[in-house]
Amino acid sequence: MKILITGGAGYIGSHVAKHILKETNFELTIVDNLSTGFLRTIETLKTIRDFEFIKLDLSNWNDTQNLFKTHGFDAVIHFAASLIVPESVENPLKYYLNNTSNGMHLIKCCIDYGVDYFIFSSTAAVYGQPELSAKDRIKETHPTEPINPYGKSKLFVENILKDAAEAHKGFRYVALRYFNVAGADKEGLIGQSTKNATHLIKVAAQTALGKRDKMFIFGDDYPTPDGTCIRDYIDVDDLAVAHLKALEYIKNNKSDVFNCGYGKGFSVKEVIQTMKEVSGNDFRVEITQRRAGDPAILVADNTKITQLMGWKPLYNDLKLICKTALDWERKLSN
Repeated sequence: MKILITGGAGYIGSHVAKHILKETNFELTIVDNLSTGFLRTIETLKTIRDFEFIKLDLSNWNDTQNLFKTHGFDAVIHFAASLIVPESVENPLKYYLNNTSNGMHLIKCCIDYGVDYFIFSSTAAVYGQPELSAKDRIKETHPTEPINPYGKSKLFVENILKDAAEAHKGFRYVALRYFNVAGADKEGLIGQSTKNATHLIKVAAQTALGKRDKMFIFGDDYPTPDGTCIRDYIDVDDLAVAHLKALEYIKNNKSDVFNCGYGKGFSVKEVIQTMKEVSGNDFRVEITQRRAGDPAILVADNTKITQLMGWKPLYNDLKLICKTALDWERKLSN
């Protein structure tokens, strides 16, 4: 297969690329505008085996169309997107242009040039602010009512994919709704290098290593046992394998959406305490006001992906996730 990965120099895209390069003989092309991805990540991936890298911004529709015209891809795995929830509230048009509009054009290129398979990097943010107890799990059938432009921009793309697949019978897709992705490559080759990161586990790792003087908990008055938000943290390597499973699945099955999570939630305070234990550093934490657009509880029901795809997580361990994130953060310091 000839695979195109958009955003493959970024965090999740690079881990998926690594698994493809190591575990398959697929011919791989990565495009990335390097706005949040890193050229050094591409160079590291090329030590595994060679592939084509093209610096390309998907907003350049002519160049994107020419890419499809000349390459004859079999499948697209689409990561390239803006993904910071508070920023999406402050600058919604950026998210609708980059995520929705560019995503729509990418789908159109697939239709126009006969690319049959599309794996979409979606998000649990499409579920919005569900009224859940700490024991409840979100199924794929749960109403999709996103509360911020980030979630809305992703749901728009899911709907475009659904309509495109119904209109063009040869075109099929899988949308993977990620919960909270964390951790790093177990070999230490790649990890989350994002500047000014907002992800809790990365921020906690940076604080544990003294890269930040302190970190903040955004609200401790949520309707949860300890007052802080509860999330389902999925290891990035387990998530990467889910993409390879999705590629296998879509060849013989109809289009569908799947949650990607472990079905177990941890509160912000529990994650911070785990990072303190793993790092051996009782770093400084302060409580501040809530952020816009943060639901209290998001925990996946992963029954569908485990049963239909046979996906079996290997790294469902918060301490391990925190350790690999900490090890990668330490490596970035060297």
